[in-house]
Amino acid sequence: MKRVILKLSGEALAGEQKSGYDDALIADIARQVKAIIDKGIDVGVVIGGGNYWRGRSNDNIDRTKADQIGMLATIMNCIYVSEIFRSEGLKTNILTPFECGSMTKLFSKDRANKYFEKGMVVFFAGGTGHPYFSTDTGIVLRAIELDADAILLAKAIDGIYDSDPKINPQAKKYDKISIQEVVDKQLGVIDMTASVMCMENKMPLMVFGLNEDNSILNAMTGKFNGTVVTVD
Repeated sequence: MKRVILKLSGEALAGEQKSGYDDALIADIARQVKAIIDKGIDVGVVIGGGNYWRGRSNDNIDRTKADQIGMLATIMNCIYVSEIFRSEGLKTNILTPFECGSMTKLFSKDRANKYFEKGMVVFFAGGTGHPYFSTDTGIVLRAIELDADAILLAKAIDGIYDSDPKINPQAKKYDKISIQEVVDKQLGVIDMTASVMCMENKMPLMVFGLNEDNSILNAMTGKFNGTVVTVD
């Protein structure tokens, strides 16, 4: 693979605290990403906003406004994580689909590719810039636009199961599963819009646990322990 887009869960970044940030965890992510970039692989990053805001769980706020708050949460996360990455020796830039003053740059494919050519980690914040679209859809959109080879989904759970392993101790983990099966069985790996985009554009996924040692690096070096979602 020459280029991957990494999706980080906002909740996972908070670690045991459940909110805010676990700096040691983020520094470890930066170390793994640096090792991947040193191999000549481009890395883009999308981060959810769940450590700050879960808009769809609040019925008192208009959906459009709730989603806008969620977009801002992802931008805050990207700014924070970008700075931790820089402290670990990485070069970074943040792109958003709308203007954010001097805090970010406006997204374009050409701009993203220019940053990749300079060996930067490119953060894609703010989702698609529109309400009613999740960060799942945002990451698939960016991966397709930028001709990524795969999407890496770093989650709190170590792969895809046929049922919730927190509830069912007998839940079966899939080593490999097609995106069509994910949709048919309603496994909820990514939302329906993002799943359809993956199917139509043949964008594979690699789903794994963020908290496993070197899990991101292992996904790139043949020691993968999660679930591969195929699109053939």
